[in-house]
Amino acid sequence: MRYLTFGRGNGLRVSEYALGGGNFGTRWGSGSDLGESARMLDRFAAAGGTFIDTAETYQAGESEEILGELLPARRDQFTLATKFAVGTGPAAGVQGTGNSRRNMVRAVEGSLARLRTDRIDLLWVHFPDTVTPVEEIVRALDDLVRAGKILYAGLSNFPAWRTARAVTLAEVRGWAPIVGVQFEYSLVERSADREILPMAEALGLGATLWSPLGGGLLTGKYRHSAEGRLTTFGQLVHTEDTAQKSVVVDTVLEVAGELGTAPVQVAMAWLRHRAAIATTGLVPVIGPRTVAHLDAYLAALDVRLSEEQYQRLEKVSRIPLGQPHESVAATTPTLLGGPGVDFRPPIVPVA
Repeated sequence: MRYLTFGRGNGLRVSEYALGGGNFGTRWGSGSDLGESARMLDRFAAAGGTFIDTAETYQAGESEEILGELLPARRDQFTLATKFAVGTGPAAGVQGTGNSRRNMVRAVEGSLARLRTDRIDLLWVHFPDTVTPVEEIVRALDDLVRAGKILYAGLSNFPAWRTARAVTLAEVRGWAPIVGVQFEYSLVERSADREILPMAEALGLGATLWSPLGGGLLTGKYRHSAEGRLTTFGQLVHTEDTAQKSVVVDTVLEVAGELGTAPVQVAMAWLRHRAAIATTGLVPVIGPRTVAHLDAYLAALDVRLSEEQYQRLEKVSRIPLGQPHESVAATTPTLLGGPGVDFRPPIVPVA
């Protein structure tokens, strides 16, 4: 397991995988009981994993409760992240959801109790509620940092412009910085290439990438059976509903055959290669339901794609960036002095 600082603007050190807690518990009707969750946590730690990512809403709070049972004796071995905004269940209602300062404080106190800890290492705002001003969100996060309830703050599933405004507000007002972003990213979901990833790299933000297997599509299993998240969860799943997705799955299976490994390892190896060439920290959030699933993810740590294999996967999964990106790309050579000019601007770390 490799380690990295979570972005360029802080010293938070994390493992290259984050262990997602969405399957810790069974209140959603599927998942892992306490015993299997304990075995997964032990296996992840033995492999060198130090980053855990959960949320108050996962398994209606049971994910945090299980971690609260498993972590106290070794709390300092892990960077513990959780999220708020959605509430712990459908009955949360108006008073238990959203991004407001009131709900943020309620959620943090609840998470601290369920996790049996005195601080949250990284608090994510899970989704933007579209009504709470960004100023309120960032100031409330700063208050929680100053109170010692959380150590770092980040934004999950926020559009790039909202995140950029939040980062800027924190900088100019001397509030606790926004250190990272979380969003979906895989070979079958690369929308973040348009705005979110360039923003994260420009601002030096760390990034955690959820659903790195496209809800299981990249394993190839749905070509033979619907069993898996497609039937047990019914959401956050990709299907071969476009020609491009089918070509991506074909290519993953092809490369897996060349390497004599499983498709899951190829999909994760591509992400590791992508992370290695990024200018800021990219961390896939893996979401195993069993130790066997976890071992499949961990096996990818030993898989190396050739440059040709990486570029083949890159090419078939690439998405159109649209405007203004395509016009900018076409005009940039002229703006930098014409064809043949090798002008490479330096990457300046965020102070």
